[in-house]
Amino acid sequence: MSVKTGFICDESYFWHQTGNGALNIQSGGWVQADTHAENPESKRRVKNLLERSRFMDELQQISPREATRQEILINHSKEYINKIKELSDAGGGDAGVHAIVGPDSYEIALKSAGGVMTSVDAVMEEEVQNAYALVRPPGHHAEPAEGMGFCLFNNVAIAAKYAREKYGLKRIAILDWDVHHGNGTETAFENDSDVLFISVHQENIFPKDRGAITYTGKGDGEGYTVNIELPAGTGDEGYFYAFDQLIAPVFDQYAPELIFISAGQDASRFDPIGRMSVTAEGYFQMSKRIKKLAEKHSSNRIIACHEGGYSTAYVPFCTLRVIEALKGKRSQVDDPFDQGFHEGPIYPHQKEAVQRAIEVQRAYWDLK
Repeated sequence: MSVKTGFICDESYFWHQTGNGALNIQSGGWVQADTHAENPESKRRVKNLLERSRFMDELQQISPREATRQEILINHSKEYINKIKELSDAGGGDAGVHAIVGPDSYEIALKSAGGVMTSVDAVMEEEVQNAYALVRPPGHHAEPAEGMGFCLFNNVAIAAKYAREKYGLKRIAILDWDVHHGNGTETAFENDSDVLFISVHQENIFPKDRGAITYTGKGDGEGYTVNIELPAGTGDEGYFYAFDQLIAPVFDQYAPELIFISAGQDASRFDPIGRMSVTAEGYFQMSKRIKKLAEKHSSNRIIACHEGGYSTAYVPFCTLRVIEALKGKRSQVDDPFDQGFHEGPIYPHQKEAVQRAIEVQRAYWDLK
């Protein structure tokens, strides 16, 4: 079913500077200067592909606003916010592990968080039914008082808290399919039963001490954190199995009023940092599953927020497929990297990984 889909982006997002580096570290010493993995191109090329294919004409473009300092304070400490501004004003620095601040990054990060909040307003006020926020810098690793993993302010956590406060929502679901665990988002809601957080990620990748299937939240939030660790090499079928056997049944029981996707397309088969094998079509099928759940529970309300994804060649095609599924309409663009190759059946060790997560979650949810 075709719906009205919003698209949020701003040129300033591509101006956030991460400097010269190699993969996820800064250059220097024995590391020759190269292009840092978290550079603008994988995101800029998404926008370029939408425009070149004219699929952008199918979307309602919405200009983001800048978040206010007070809005960032709903998830981050005053001292941390001050640190980001001071580093930004000084021309750059480190806000945490792999959390690079460049000149003007503070203002850009405010607009990144504001872009997701703009999406909330557009969806909740029925300007659009769902939206894709192509924002940068990403956010899901950012802790309340520490940046991490290329993330400065936690865009999804801020937007979810904003939606809860402004619109009185009682049940918000966040699905994080970035290849890395969404530790900052988990921290933000680990005590809350009014936000369900599900992270499906590659096991033991980043951060090293987070994302274990045995962690299910605490206090009032116990049972409302669902971690699904998948082994390296898991492809489309393994992710579909996790969706069908665990994610969808939990969503059906929780019945969210609003759904967020932390959409990191770094579980793709060509990502230089992740080690998974999801195809562009796999992202379409996962998004289609979430859209069906939104039709059932949240009046079609979905906000997808761009997180990771570091293959400049392949991220645009994966992201296009996510947006196609949200829209309910295919573009004319074929996946040029497909070449007739399709993922095979799920391997036993991948199925067992999902089953281990299911066993943990049986204490909280009615699962087969």
